[in-house]
Amino acid sequence: MSKTSQRPKSTASDQLHPWIYRTIVGLALILILSAWGFFGPYSGLALAVVSAFIFIAVVIPIILWRIWRNHTTDPDRSDSFAAWQERDFEICDGRLKGADAARQVLLPIAAVSLGMAVFALVLHFDVGG
Repeated sequence: MSKTSQRPKSTASDQLHPWIYRTIVGLALILILSAWGFFGPYSGLALAVVSAFIFIAVVIPIILWRIWRNHTTDPDRSDSFAAWQERDFEICDGRLKGADAARQVLLPIAAVSLGMAVFALVLHFDVGG
């Protein structure tokens, strides 16, 4: 007789939902376009280098995530975003709700990209007017 313990399936996850990654990509694109709109007339080469760095910083994790997704047998892949954000998210210090984890992950890139978009819009309307 084997002594295997039957532990209940944990409701915590340590993987972000795919919509979080898609949101990060969208915010990175907004950041690139806003930087070109704000600094565009002044330094094209520097903006091209910064855009390339942001592009590489987004593309490498996407490629790694797609490789992982194609080679995993994770049963949680089919969860909807609403179900994911209600579950617990495992971090090194404990657990968070999925919605709180999503906010903490998206807040830095959202603040930078939307702030740069505001700067670009103010410059556009100030110079244009």
